[in-house]
Amino acid sequence: MTKPFAPSPGLRMLATVMDAYKQVFVAGAGAPLLSPPNPVRRSGFDLNLVVDAIAAEAVDVLSFTLRAADDAALPAWRPGAHLDVFLPSGEQRQYSLCGDPADLSSYRIAVRRIANGDGGSIEMHRLRPGDPLRARGPRNAFTFIEAPSYLFLAGGIGITPILPMVKAAGARGRLIYLGRSRATMPFLDELPEAEIRPDDEAGVPDIAELIGRAEPGAAVYVCGPPPVLAAAQRTMFAVNPTGSLHTERFSALPVSGGREFDLRLARTGRTIRVGADQTALAAIRNVIPDVVYSCRQGFCGTCKTRVLAGAVDHRDRTLPESERDGHMLTCVSRAADDALVLDL
Repeated sequence: MTKPFAPSPGLRMLATVMDAYKQVFVAGAGAPLLSPPNPVRRSGFDLNLVVDAIAAEAVDVLSFTLRAADDAALPAWRPGAHLDVFLPSGEQRQYSLCGDPADLSSYRIAVRRIANGDGGSIEMHRLRPGDPLRARGPRNAFTFIEAPSYLFLAGGIGITPILPMVKAAGARGRLIYLGRSRATMPFLDELPEAEIRPDDEAGVPDIAELIGRAEPGAAVYVCGPPPVLAAAQRTMFAVNPTGSLHTERFSALPVSGGREFDLRLARTGRTIRVGADQTALAAIRNVIPDVVYSCRQGFCGTCKTRVLAGAVDHRDRTLPESERDGHMLTCVSRAADDALVLDL
């Protein structure tokens, strides 16, 4: 005979908190004053774009020139910015802007086709000139700071966010461009001053030696495959302790050291289970597909959400101490115990 379900003390406590929350902030007479309408913002700059032109930039790499569907000027952006692109399937991907920030008549992005990937790049490569494309942004999680000098280290398609930075830095910047072969490296013709180091010509790069070429106090920007980023983070401050390191990944890190927990969404009245290897954001998107997010790496703050009950295991790099008691970034942070209640 199956035993009746008995909620844990933690869940009973959360249920009590939720009942009190509803009485005061939702159903009570003072609710309009205590909790004025403030719907969750689920969009930034929503853009209706059209694919204006497509060009082959390297093996399996296409660039896409995008313009507004109504031919209006596009929102301004700075080097390092990206677009959140909504694919025909409804999936969302992020692509760095690699055109000219001074030209707001169009945007340019570039996409490498990954045959064994998750399908996003294949969808992009199926687009044709004239196709509509919905996007959001621009957003910037890879800020181009003011510095006396710069060293840029780009690997393959990692050149896309760095290309506008190199042009903005001018004589203060030095670019070292890595790749498997010249045929796989996009935009070589736009980088006549770069040091080009394809593996089939120069061998496997020594990242520490390359970073060591930066001038003291330089801003070092690195974008490329995970091994390049890991090597840069491991060696940067040993070889150049006075500089600053700025990196960007193209995908979220896998969850490590996670365990399952319950997530109560107060506004929708749903309780969902977050898996040990799943992010809270991924679980939330199963219930609220258009919930706002961007970097999925804990640094942009777009997915910041108010926590109504429960302790948070904060794993982000952005949220200030003053907000950590009552908020979390759902893309990386988790419950410290068995459950959380969020204002969603």
